[in-house]
Amino acid sequence: MLISVRTRLIPNRTQLANAIRGYANEFGISAAKGLAHIPMLLERVQAEKNVPELAQELFISQAEEYAELEKKIADVEAKVKAWQRNDERSIRLNTIPGIGPIGSALLIMKDSRSRALQIRPPVRSLDRADAERSLDRRQAQARWYHASRR
Repeated sequence: MLISVRTRLIPNRTQLANAIRGYANEFGISAAKGLAHIPMLLERVQAEKNVPELAQELFISQAEEYAELEKKIADVEAKVKAWQRNDERSIRLNTIPGIGPIGSALLIMKDSRSRALQIRPPVRSLDRADAERSLDRRQAQARWYHASRR
């Protein structure tokens, strides 16, 4: 559940950051891509004199929302790291270069879900009892279509 909550929050933060960048650009204030530039962009918007008061209020509201999302994501990631320190499988996965706490939690979650759901191969149409009948019907339709096109 921790990973699912984090997975939901990350796109929300990205969407809000892109919206803030877009709105600021409408007032002639631009910033480089990346989440690290959003706080500086918000400061520049607040210092800008040609941004209307209503827009300033909306930027303040978005800045608060952005800070709240940042805090929620940090809280979830702290809980994932705390969980990871107590899970033996996650500790072993974390010794592999390039796999951090989030990556090890994702791998363990995927493994536990596949066991819980007992994933089976998809059922194809040819596995049905009436597959021969439906296949014959489709072949007859194809023959009729090709014969009528001549």
